[in-house]
This record gives sequence, C-alpha cells and structure tokens, in this order.
Amino acid sequence: MYRQWLWWESKLRLHPDRVPINIGDMMNNAEISGVKIPDSRIAREITQHIRDTETDMLFQHSKRVYFWGALLGQRKGLKFDPELLYAAAMFHDIGITPHYHGSQLRFEVDGANAARECLQSYGIAQSDIEKVWLAIALHTTPGIPEHMHPEIFLVQAGAGMDMAGRYQADFSDEERGAVIAACPRDHDFGHQVIETFYQGLKHRPGSTFGTFNDDFLAFNDPEFQRANLCSIILANWPG
Repeated sequence: MYRQWLWWESKLRLHPDRVPINIGDMMNNAEISGVKIPDSRIAREITQHIRDTETDMLFQHSKRVYFWGALLGQRKGLKFDPELLYAAAMFHDIGITPHYHGSQLRFEVDGANAARECLQSYGIAQSDIEKVWLAIALHTTPGIPEHMHPEIFLVQAGAGMDMAGRYQADFSDEERGAVIAACPRDHDFGHQVIETFYQGLKHRPGSTFGTFNDDFLAFNDPEFQRANLCSIILANWPG
C-alpha cells in the first residue's frame, strides 16, 4: 500500500497546477450497449492520473479507445478483462506527452513501461501486466495484435477506429454517437493529434523507423529524411 501511494504521489506532480475535478465526472458512468468504464479503485486512480498527465484531447481519445475496443470485443464474442483493457487504453499514448520528450525509446515502450510500473504497485499478476504491456507496445504495429490475447488486439483496434476509422462497419450509428457524446471528439481532432505526435517524436526520429510514426515527421517537416532499409542493407554490406 505504501509503495502504491508513493507511485501515485510522484506521478501526479506532473501537472500540479491542474484544477482537481470529481473522478466520477471524468468517468461519466456512461453505459453503451452494455459497456461501461470499470468501477474499481484502480480504474478511478488511473483515470485521475491520465487526466492530470495528458491534454484533454489525448485523455478523451484514450477513453474512446477503451469504448471502441470493448464494444468490438463484445461484438466479436471475445473474452477480455475490462479493467486490463481500460488500463492499456488509458496509458497507450502517455509516452507521447512532454514528460517523455527526453526519451529516445519508442513512445509506445515508454507508455508500456509506465503502465507496468503502475500495475506492479497494485500487486497485479505478472501475466496480466504482460498483456497490458504488449497491448500498449504493439498498438501501432499492424498484423500482429489480432493473433494475441484479446486485450492486445482490442487496444490496437480501438486506436485504429478512433484515429483512422477502422472497423467502422462494426459499430452502429447509435454506438458511434454515444461514444462521441460520452468522450467528446473535437472537430479539429485530426490536426491536434498530428501536431501532438510530431512534438512528441521530433526529438527521437530514429524511434519511428519501421513504423508509420514517421508519417507524423514527414507531414510536418519537409526536410525529414525517412530511413530506407534497402539503402541501409546496401550501405553496410559489400557486394
């Protein structure tokens, strides 16, 4: 318990000037087609931490990722732990925030490590922590998460839905409207998120190699040079 308190106390100092609000208000208690944000101490405290760490744009995006993922999992009949899915969804973009602008790791790894540290402080089983870690670390890696634990797939699917409209056909108009009403998506979300990712990645361009994250750099910086694996192979081996 003492270790857990120290973890939250240190992390919540990221934005000490942020005005506290009621955690219940942040969680909405909205129920959409049977899906709700888990009503647990861990979920409430994670919600508070992410709200105090991220911009409102990323905070609402993370909640939508949970709803999209949980709704899709329910529709596909997948067995998943809502609390683990929520933890992964809420932490999945924390690595792009200014707190990690000194890091040279992939932002996904920074987020996965932060979630692991948090869940360890609660004594969560290592196997469950591993699911959350992988869900965050692989959420920008297509073609792999769908072959792993449901929580891992559903975070990537939820992020893909909210960022690029993937899996649109799996949601009714009513569900889409309800999620946006519960977790507002600004009309300028696209430009905001592109700028946020550019700011979070421009100091570590090498971390984007082999991912589509280099698109954020190329879109904003006309002088950015993408690494090319074929050129790297030919430059480093004779013949």
